[in-house]
Formats: sequence, C-alpha cells, structure tokens
Amino acid sequence: MNDLLSKQAHLGLLWVMSTILIKNGRVIDPANGLDLVADVLVAEGKIAAVRVDIKPPSETCEVIDAAGLIVAPGLIDVHVHCREPGHEEEETIATASAAAVAGGFTTILAMPNTHPPIDDDTAVNYVLHRGREADLARVLPVGCITKLREGKELAEMGAMVEAGAVGFSDDGEGVASSKVMQRALQYVHMLDVPLMQHCQDPELLGGGVMNSGPVAVRLGLAGISAAGEQIMLQRDLELVERTGGPYHVQHVSSADSLDLIRAAKISRLPVTAEATPHHLLLTDAACESYDPNYKMNPPLRHAEDVQALRQAVADGTIDILATDHAPHAKEEKDLEFALAPFGIIGLEAAVGLYAKALIESGITDWPTVIARMTTGPATLIRRPLGTLSVGADADITLINPSAHWTVDVTTFKSRSRNCPYHGWTLPARAVMTIVRGEIKHRAIFNSP
Repeated sequence: MNDLLSKQAHLGLLWVMSTILIKNGRVIDPANGLDLVADVLVAEGKIAAVRVDIKPPSETCEVIDAAGLIVAPGLIDVHVHCREPGHEEEETIATASAAAVAGGFTTILAMPNTHPPIDDDTAVNYVLHRGREADLARVLPVGCITKLREGKELAEMGAMVEAGAVGFSDDGEGVASSKVMQRALQYVHMLDVPLMQHCQDPELLGGGVMNSGPVAVRLGLAGISAAGEQIMLQRDLELVERTGGPYHVQHVSSADSLDLIRAAKISRLPVTAEATPHHLLLTDAACESYDPNYKMNPPLRHAEDVQALRQAVADGTIDILATDHAPHAKEEKDLEFALAPFGIIGLEAAVGLYAKALIESGITDWPTVIARMTTGPATLIRRPLGTLSVGADADITLINPSAHWTVDVTTFKSRSRNCPYHGWTLPARAVMTIVRGEIKHRAIFNSP
C-alpha cells in the first residue's frame, strides 16, 4: 500500500498521536477530483489513507461512522475580522478560532484592520502567537498594504511575509492612490502573495449607509452606489495587467463587477474573487426593517446582483466563498441604522448559509461549494491546505448535508451576536472539525 500508514508500519513507528478512522462518508476532495463513499485514516496528524474499507490499525484508534455525512478537506475562510489587538470586547483571536472550528473552518485569515493595524512583522508575529495559544483553527495573518491603512505609504511587505503574512489588504478601505496601488502590485508580484482589495472609491462612498436605489430613497437613507466598486476594480485590473501582481477582489457585490472579473480571467490576468453569504442571500429590501444587522459594506444590493453572484460561484468567476466575519459589540449595533457600524458575523452558520443559497436553490452542487471553500482559498494563499492527499496535514471537516437546524446566536462561540440569521432554518451544518489530526469541534449528530 502506497500510503503513510504502510510506511509507518514498515518502519515500526509507534502511534504517538491518536489515530482516527472516518468510515463510510461521502469523501469530496476537489484537489484530487474525489467524490466517492470511502474511509479516511488519520495518523500522526496527517492523512494516512483514503480508500474503501480501511481496517482500524489498532484497538486505540477512534472510529467515526460518517455514513450519510460529507467528509471534506478542512474549510478555509480567507476573510475574518478577529479584532485583536484593540477591540477584544468584540472578538479575540481565541474566540474567533472557537467560532471557526464550530463552523467547520480549520484555517482562517485574520484581517489587519485592528488597533493598531497589522502593518509590521512584530504585529504579524503577535497574531501567529495568539493563534498558536488558542490551539483551535490555524490563524494566518494578512498584513496591511499601507502603513496604518492610510493609503499613503507602503507597509513593510517583505518583512511581514518573512514573519508569516500570507497576503496584504487594507480591508475596510480601498487603496485610492493609483501610484500606491501600482507599487503594491509590483511588490506582491515579487513576493508571490496576493493583494486583497476592498474595492470602494472613497469619494463615491459619500456617507452612504446602504445600497443606492429606490429602497434607500424610500427609507430616507444615504446610498452607496455600485459604481464605487466598479470604478476602483476597473482601475486595479488595468494595473494588474501592467504589473502582473496577483490580485484578489474581496466581497464582490454587483453584477457589473462580475463582468469585469470575468473579462480579466478570459485575459488570463492573475485575478481571483470572493463572495459572502449575505451577498448571496440578502437584498437591500432587508434594510426596510431598519435593523443594523443588515448594514454592511459593500451593502446588500438588488435581487439581480444576488442571482448573478450565485451563478458566478457556479461557473468559477467567483473562486472563493468567504464570510467577512465582522463582530461588533451589542451597544454598537444597537444604534440607529445610519450610525451603527458596518458588518455582521458569519463563521458559525456559513456552511448552512452557502447550502441554502447555492445548493437548496439548485444553482450548484456540494463538490463546487467545497472547492470554493478549500482549493480556491488554498491556491490564493499558496499553502498546501484544502486537500485530503496522503501525507497532508489532517485538516478535515464533516458536514451533515441534511441537518435542518435553527440558528440560535445565543449559543455562538463568537464574542459578538450581530447576526441577521437568528431563527433561520438552514439545510446543512458542519458537525466535526479536525485540525492537524486533533478533533477541535464535535457536535452531537445523527447520520441522515
């Protein structure tokens, strides 16, 4: 047998770490083109074998019956706001990690819009240290593109990459200066890491709080035009063509932006893009309730934008599904709509939300959704993750595709509760999360 287990047995190695045998699950591993009922053996924190009818290698091996469940590579979220350092009352790296594994995520990327921002190697090391301390999900830092996220002077990109940063973003702020953006793209091209852009022309933001259009007019709220997203995106794509720098579009919200991304991909530019659960499920009509949990940036758009985004996930224009998990304290979100901060949390309900938007609706299937949460993110950050290949780290997510559970934000592991999905019934749920061969989250579940 050509697998890690046989090599260890041949060498007479002891099972120092626990062994886990996951039996009878639907193994979906897009990285290896797998979709079959099989078993997965975990040994020494690695994937030891994936095949039919594996026998337990020892009496101490934990056997998990996954009949009726999906066994997937560990899910990766490339867009998480951990809020630490600076706003630990909203979230910490530890609580974000706990929320991540409860939602089936084995790896999260920590956004740098903290206080102070993650704009040097010391700050990158701090995030890595706090992630290791939490010992739950793998936490990978994203550094700032510019110092203090001010858009004026490039941060120390090289030093941050050496320290462990996996990409760069001024998330929450789009880099307005074309000169700064061009230089940033030149640097990420040399460093071979992605630049992750929040596409929003600040001059077109203009104090807006929701999508421009009839609903905003009726509600008497200032609007945010989709043109602000498209104008910055179009400029950036021209700079990508000039520089060759790898470029990732965060939280795409409009159909017209998708047209630009699709054209860039046809031209073989190094461009990727992500979509969030809320932009795949909700429209600006939700804001009619004046509930600040429907306030996010970019804002909820029109129904035709939602449909275009769903189709873009299915056809590959959208490479990645990401939550943009953005915690806020209760007293902040309890303000009136115009004054409340942008953002909602999403880690713990994400699998069910994606299933509702993309699978229950008939737009696409589980292999596609899992690819957008595993191979897409892993390719973006150039890490050997998101795979069940023999010898890879044993990051595994078990999903019940027929869970039909009700969202209850009071049970969330996140420190915040700003979530518009409380009370929703969702059609699927992550029920077990294994990181480097250790079970970090285990729900009580019955096979469907």
